[in-house]
Amino acid sequence: MNASALSTRRLLAEELARPDSEMNLGRAALLVAKEEYPPLPVDLYLARLDQVAEEVKDRLANESAPLVVLNELVDTLFLRRNLAGNRTAYYDPRNSFLNDVLDRGLGIPLSLGIVLLETGWRLGLPLEGVNFPGHFLVRYRGEEVALLIDPFDGGKVRFEDQAQELLDQVYGGVVRLQDSFLRTASRRGMILRMLTNLKGLYSKTGDHARGLAAVERILMINPTAPFESRARGVLLARLGRHEEAAAQLEAYLRVSPAATDAPRVEVMLRELRSGRLPADDGVGL
Repeated sequence: MNASALSTRRLLAEELARPDSEMNLGRAALLVAKEEYPPLPVDLYLARLDQVAEEVKDRLANESAPLVVLNELVDTLFLRRNLAGNRTAYYDPRNSFLNDVLDRGLGIPLSLGIVLLETGWRLGLPLEGVNFPGHFLVRYRGEEVALLIDPFDGGKVRFEDQAQELLDQVYGGVVRLQDSFLRTASRRGMILRMLTNLKGLYSKTGDHARGLAAVERILMINPTAPFESRARGVLLARLGRHEEAAAQLEAYLRVSPAATDAPRVEVMLRELRSGRLPADDGVGL
């Protein structure tokens, strides 16, 4: 890892170490992007989120009713600034980088949701992320009403009892709504979801270096996750870093000796120790 990436990762670690309520979600998301774009001016992009909030305030004049503020924020983001879900290139990694989302106006539910959350918090709105299956949402938790906002669908607002409708769109009516689907997402959990998305994208394209970077940052959040530990070992092996890979996979087997993939990992270890690595290691990420 070069000095720039190491410095960026230290800054991310510092942000992740804060109590969740004090963590700057926007800064953490931009620090994830900064490994991809080392010159990225994090503070400048945070200031752009400030500008959106100020634009909403100017339009509101002295109006402060939360639902009116929310409506104005949604209109500003999704109508005036044309923020939108990228339906034609959903799996483009740029959809997960907050700077790209702000520059291009395109994103996935999570990254668009982070923009909505960060600007809404600047306006004092009671917003929170919701790790809805397959489709991140934002919840407005008011004193009298709770609403779900779909940032991927132009900020469409639903009542919580309409969540099954969205679930049907994602899963074709075969999954029934459960209370756990509407649990509040922690800020750290949102960054974890972002990195997990990136890991999956890079795995599909065979970009092992970027996949490893994503896994290593996942382990910063969840250092005891055995499958991420295994994934790190597999990716190190695919990158030719055989000694590190063997040490990582040995550690995985010590923690998870009865794992269903243990036999395949053991085969991989033997190959690594002999200095050989099959073209297809047979171990998934």
